[in-house]
Amino acid sequence: MKISLDWLNEYIELSDINGESLLHHLTDIGLEVAGTEAFENIPGGLEGIVVGKVKTCEKHPNADKLSITTVDVGGDRDLPIVCGAPNVAAGQTVPVATVGTTLQMNGEQLKIKKAKLRGEPSEGMICAEDEIGLSDDHAGIMVLPDDLPAGLPMSEHFEVTKDTIIDIDLTPNRIDAASHMGTARDLAARQL
Repeated sequence: MKISLDWLNEYIELSDINGESLLHHLTDIGLEVAGTEAFENIPGGLEGIVVGKVKTCEKHPNADKLSITTVDVGGDRDLPIVCGAPNVAAGQTVPVATVGTTLQMNGEQLKIKKAKLRGEPSEGMICAEDEIGLSDDHAGIMVLPDDLPAGLPMSEHFEVTKDTIIDIDLTPNRIDAASHMGTARDLAARQL
């Protein structure tokens, strides 16, 4: 039986109990915890990805398919970013993976670092939808609504949800706990 901690919280107040203590309480009331796993509706939770405003966009002097951009990400200076997307243009609002961000792409991880691409500095990555886990679309960079402020975390714009899933080894005599409500009722009876 898999139990969502967020959903369980809708039935019983658990904010005062730490995760390890809750797992101990569940096991004590006969609901043996087999394990837990983290859940995010968007892989990686869009951590390190912010809204950027493309200020300038010029063709790369040493590469036909690359562009050199400067992007405002809400910091103290605009970032130079080399971009290979065919649809990048000045004036766009785009998602930017900042230096140090780890992207979850097709089950693999890509860490964004400062680099030189064909001799030009690049301090981030302007992202397509598939590169940030929103879809499989890789036709070009994702263009966002213009009213979003530079530097806004993308996790706030897309309302990333994070949860903990608790896996309970339910025995046949504990059918009362075969739902979130039943599990919450058992925890409430324990008077946490």
